[in-house]
Amino acid sequence: MSSISNSIQKRPWLGWLLFIGTMVVVFLLGVLTYTIIENRTAGQFAFVSSAQIDPLEPRAEVWGSFFPRQFNTYNQMADTTFRSKHLGSQRRDLLEDNPAFVILFAGFGFSRDYNLSRGHIYSVSDTRETLRTGAPQQAGDGPMPATCWTCKSPDVVRLMDEHGVAGFYAKQWSDFGNEVVNPINCATCHESDDMSLSLALPALTETFARLGRDISTASHQEMRSLTCAQCHVEYYFGEDNYLIFPWDEGMTAEDMARYFDNRGFADWIHPLSRAPMIKAQHPDYEVFTTGIHYQRGVSCSDCHMPYKTEGGMKFTDHQIQSPLNNIAAACQTCHRQSEAELIRNVYDRQDMVKEVRVKLEDALVLAHLEAEFAWNLGATEDQMREALHLIRHAQWRWDYAAATHGGSFHAPLELTRTIGDGLDMAHRARRKIATTLAELGHIGDPPLPDVSTKLLAQQYIGIDVDALQAEKDRFLEELVPQWLQEAAATHERWDVRRRENPTNYINP
Repeated sequence: MSSISNSIQKRPWLGWLLFIGTMVVVFLLGVLTYTIIENRTAGQFAFVSSAQIDPLEPRAEVWGSFFPRQFNTYNQMADTTFRSKHLGSQRRDLLEDNPAFVILFAGFGFSRDYNLSRGHIYSVSDTRETLRTGAPQQAGDGPMPATCWTCKSPDVVRLMDEHGVAGFYAKQWSDFGNEVVNPINCATCHESDDMSLSLALPALTETFARLGRDISTASHQEMRSLTCAQCHVEYYFGEDNYLIFPWDEGMTAEDMARYFDNRGFADWIHPLSRAPMIKAQHPDYEVFTTGIHYQRGVSCSDCHMPYKTEGGMKFTDHQIQSPLNNIAAACQTCHRQSEAELIRNVYDRQDMVKEVRVKLEDALVLAHLEAEFAWNLGATEDQMREALHLIRHAQWRWDYAAATHGGSFHAPLELTRTIGDGLDMAHRARRKIATTLAELGHIGDPPLPDVSTKLLAQQYIGIDVDALQAEKDRFLEELVPQWLQEAAATHERWDVRRRENPTNYINP
């Protein structure tokens, strides 16, 4: 000690250095202690009791009051600026980008309006605004069934509880316009008492039960995909518009085509070719299960809702989005390649699948138009039967690939195989039609209309988009505000009931 004192006396600045160093160490220890206490506190409140959330509560903001971190990231889905090479979160007119779609979906609602999906937070507003849902008194194929609301809002669960599942499906879309107002949110995937993952909608559970599987035995990792599979699947409307997943024969395109053939099912009859058509919805889960990520045990949430850390807390990011907008968290936790290389890998697969998909859709457009020409020349049903069957199956395979979100990345080999089968069928259909045209006395290529743009294609099949849009605008301006006003009054009654009796406030 005397040597230190002597040193300090000889060099006074050394004392100040020791003093400052001691203060720095004390400060850092204080910061460390504070951080530990803060993280412990955050941990204590990370999973607060949710007993005050009713099991049928459909409002995200009520759930968010208990889970602010998740709610804050959920609200970030309002940002629609992200756009990748082929997809993204922006609203884009797919008919403008792909005029062939108009001809392929002629006679069906998708020939009127087909937009790229935005985030879950827009699920209700996008459903109201699309021309496919029509207006309550709209001419043509008229208003849609209430079943169309099923995957758009947790309000549906409450309405099914009130009307029964079959009773809900049997109603019209507009019957619940003032009830279905909350977009997809927490209530769609979570139990209110312990936040465990759950299947709030019945169709998936019913499907697995029909196939002999008890879905309640699914692991937590499986549920991180199955909650998505409630909606991101192929489906159709059965008797009284009951929602059904056609998995009884299997989940490949061929399996589901066989399912529909065995039941003589068609979504619509194509007005040009007269082929009985099947509309693929979005077989995302089915395609995903054939890909390498699923086979390696990766779930949908691992990539589309990766974990993040905030204030020492690890939680799931509820900004459900393309992994391409979150490469570091979604991809690079497993893959060590650079962001540029990973994006290039995705685009390469998407480009290759799109290349063969476009060849198929072009062949299908020609097949529909050539079939129409054959009918106009007097072709018989016997002459056209095989060609129409091939058109039905070729377009189903095309749509199975085109309608899936991200499928060209999830399972590029499966989609390329499926599209290849469809391309073979489309060419066979065209050869059959050419044979029929020869039998009718027409040799060579038939004269076909110019349908190279959305406008020309819609004019050819008789769609007046301006008139439809004007009627839809009136509906949005006049009826939707009334729906929202009635819904707000209902929500206010719920809040009063919740304050008075927190454990039972639904349907006051």
